[in-house]
Amino acid sequence: MDRELWLQFRRKGIGGSDVAAIAGLSKWKFTVAVYLEKIGQTPLEDVQSEAAHFGSILEDVVAQEFTLRTGLKVKRRNAILQHSDYPFMLANVDRLIVGERTGLECKTASEYLKHEWEGEEIPPQYLIQCQHYMAVTGYTAWWIAVLIGGNKFIYKRIERDDEIIQYLINLESEFWNNHVLTKIPPMVDGSEASTALLRNMYPVGESESETELPLEADVILEQLEQAKQDEKVAIDRVTELENRLKAMLGEIETGIASKHIVSWKNMTTHRIDSKALAKDHPDIYQKYLKPSVSRRFGVKTV
Repeated sequence: MDRELWLQFRRKGIGGSDVAAIAGLSKWKFTVAVYLEKIGQTPLEDVQSEAAHFGSILEDVVAQEFTLRTGLKVKRRNAILQHSDYPFMLANVDRLIVGERTGLECKTASEYLKHEWEGEEIPPQYLIQCQHYMAVTGYTAWWIAVLIGGNKFIYKRIERDDEIIQYLINLESEFWNNHVLTKIPPMVDGSEASTALLRNMYPVGESESETELPLEADVILEQLEQAKQDEKVAIDRVTELENRLKAMLGEIETGIASKHIVSWKNMTTHRIDSKALAKDHPDIYQKYLKPSVSRRFGVKTV
């Protein structure tokens, strides 16, 4: 299938790259973002980051190096695989090992992330991705190979873990059946996807409306108050440390430390003085004044 058709079909189930987000293990994607993608509320275009772009380009290099070092021949499987019992579980695998019931996942990683691959370590988001592939294919093991910093190559074998696989089946079933099919969003979190979801679901409030909140709201409000206090302490600390660095720079724009570059540069911005425009040219101001409705969230003690 072509790429557009592949992107459309990917919405019909949960793939290996979705599992970490659903399990709360992804650094880049949140559960709500996966939900919005599956119900068709995000653009179909798949815009890759620079890291993902070069990861795709280097996939073949990683696969070839794996074969060179292990002697294991690999092949592409140009299809979206589907679990026989749970059709919403999909797998778009990088490679399969010829003559074995095993597969290969190809990765690239920054030099700054090399500690995640030390010894027997495998980043948890990739570990469950490979277990997801074993769940779909029924295979007994999966290899993962990673090129770190462009000059360090590591490969490791992951054995099938039926306990983890059953956990993933339960997790993905709950997400697909209770949220995607019913179009009931999962519990919101602090991600931009959750903020956008709530903004789109409830863009305008009913004027002067009021409701009794459940008892859980009191717990959340206590946590919110504590979080605000912690945030203030953190912001004050950040400001203090930034000011100490600014004092070191003085009139200099850029400072060089052993592992960082610190800058305090001049920035010029141009903004329209709306008050002056309204005073001097009220007709023009009114002509281009565009009203907008938004909702402001607030909490006060009673």
